[in-house]
Amino acid sequence: MTELPCSANALVVRTDFSSDAAWEALRLALSSPSDDGFLACVELVDDRQFAGVTAEEALSLLPIGYQHPLLVLADAVALASEELPLVVVDLREEHGRCIRVVAGELWGIENNLSISNMDFREFAGAVDEDGVFRDF
Repeated sequence: MTELPCSANALVVRTDFSSDAAWEALRLALSSPSDDGFLACVELVDDRQFAGVTAEEALSLLPIGYQHPLLVLADAVALASEELPLVVVDLREEHGRCIRVVAGELWGIENNLSISNMDFREFAGAVDEDGVFRDF
């Protein structure tokens, strides 16, 4: 398996290929601005060679030049739910720590971490009982 691409934007890696419709719903959700006009700055990785990759495995596939503070996985759990709860992996504070975030709120985590306005632990501390961040 080759390494993930290098990008200035956060990578969103598709690891589940069971539903193209769910992937398209995710693409639409990530390209739709929030009520205040914010978007996550992401690059989508839609390559079957990453099917089934876990967060831990994905960490080992990051290129040396990847500087973004997070990595995002669109796994089977995310693509099976209408909320699209993506796996967000911290690459700065607690390298490898994961939380889930509904796709419509990814912009908040990505925007704030990329400019060091907030810390990953602030989002992790605001997850709901099911481990998903939906909003503050």
